Amino acid sequence: MRVVTISAAYGTAGGHIGPAVAERLGVPFVDRAIPSAVAKELGCTLEEALAHDDRAEHGLGRLLSGAIRLPTVTFGGVDMYVPGAMPLPPEEFVRRTERMMKEMALAQGGVFLGRAGALVLADHPGALHVRLDAPLKRRVRQTATLSGTSEREARAVVEDNDRARTAYVRHFYRADPGDPCHYHLVLDSTTIPVPACVDLIVTAATALG
Repeated sequence: MRVVTISAAYGTAGGHIGPAVAERLGVPFVDRAIPSAVAKELGCTLEEALAHDDRAEHGLGRLLSGAIRLPTVTFGGVDMYVPGAMPLPPEEFVRRTERMMKEMALAQGGVFLGRAGALVLADHPGALHVRLDAPLKRRVRQTATLSGTSEREARAVVEDNDRARTAYVRHFYRADPGDPCHYHLVLDSTTIPVPACVDLIVTAATALG
C-alpha cells in the first residue's frame, strides 16, 4: 500500500496537490480534517473533532500559537487542557489521531496532508515524505490570487497559519516542520506548476513502492 505524507506550508496548494496524488496512486486522501473514525473513537461528533484541527479558526494549532495570550495554558507544561474547550487533553487527542493514521497506512495506504505525517509515519516502510514550501512573498501572492483578497489580507492569513502549524509540530514533536531533513522531496509549488509537482511526487512514490 503506497503511503505519501505531504507537509504543506500555507499558500503552496497542498489541498490541490494531495488529492491529485492520491487519485493517481489509487489510495485514499486524508486531509487535515479529523477522519470520522477518530471522531467516533473519541466519543464526539465530527464537528467537535474538526474544532481541534490545526487548520480551524479556533483549532488546536491556533490555541497553541496564541498560548502566550492564554494564561490558563502552560505551553511547556503537562496540562494543556482548557476546561470546557475540548473533550479530552490535546496530547491524548493527538495520540489517538496518530494511531488512526498508522492503522490506515498499514491497512490501505493513503496520502496524508498535514498533522506531522512525516514524523508520525517516519518508520513506515516505503513511505514517501514530501514538503511543499516557498518564500513567504510568493506564498502570499498565490494565496491572494486564489482567494481574491488583497496581499495585505493574504499575508496575515499566511503568517497566522505558519505560526499555528509550526507551534503544533514543535509542541507535540519537538521538531521544525520546515526542516528538509524530515523529507525525501522538497518542492516549490509556487514556481513548479501543480501538475508537474503531482507528476514528481507520483514518480517518487512509485519508485519507493
